Amino acid sequence: MTKLLSGLVFLACAAPAFAQQAPASPSPATPVEVGAAPWKLEPFTATYEAWYKGKRAGDATLQVVHKAGNQWRMDLEIHGDRGVASLLRLNIQQSTVFDVTELPTTTVLRPLSQSTVRKAIFGDKEMTGAYDWWKNQATWTGKIDPDRQAPVPLQQGDMSSLLLDLAIMRDARPGAALDYRVVDNGRAKEYTYKVAADTEIVPVGELSYDAMRVERTNAGDREQVFWVASGVPTPVRMLQRNDGEDAIDLRLIDYQGVQ
Repeated sequence: MTKLLSGLVFLACAAPAFAQQAPASPSPATPVEVGAAPWKLEPFTATYEAWYKGKRAGDATLQVVHKAGNQWRMDLEIHGDRGVASLLRLNIQQSTVFDVTELPTTTVLRPLSQSTVRKAIFGDKEMTGAYDWWKNQATWTGKIDPDRQAPVPLQQGDMSSLLLDLAIMRDARPGAALDYRVVDNGRAKEYTYKVAADTEIVPVGELSYDAMRVERTNAGDREQVFWVASGVPTPVRMLQRNDGEDAIDLRLIDYQGVQ
């Protein structure tokens, strides 16, 4: 299941108490339309249904928290409580602390630290990463494969896998090609996505969204697809397909933010 998390690479610390929460979910009667409003980073908490091979497997929570100054934290927690996920006791928590720099043409998201905790019947796994932008290298400790224990050189624009979710929300435009370099868990990987020229109606639970389809083009037999709707701070659906069949599927059921 951690393969889905390499697209979000979907993975958490305790949620903060928001002073004011306002449901942002649209009316079921009206699809959410894609607009031209500029993207802005704001705190939110989103809840997803987690599906595995077409069957409901559990739930996932994704949140973005403002810490202090220009520092933020992004957390993902997946809890498998049904079917195969329950049998494997699959529970994944991932958190990235990052800083934000506002430039005239974009918002730069730069990871500072990363942690992953995976609890499964075959053994728990914990990893922590530190991004040293003075030395331009990232290092990991914990249960890391021997071939991933060496420092990884950093390049400007690198991000953690979890920040990929926000980057796609920031950059998705109809017809655009998106390229990212992700440094996570002791290695660097290139991610290339293509945004569809036209939007499509995406049903998620009782809602439907007029959303952009964002599909990874260099994933081989592991397809990754995000659906992005205007006014929603996180993808409304995130799907990984292995060898042409649905594997992990996260479907948004609720989100709340601070006004």
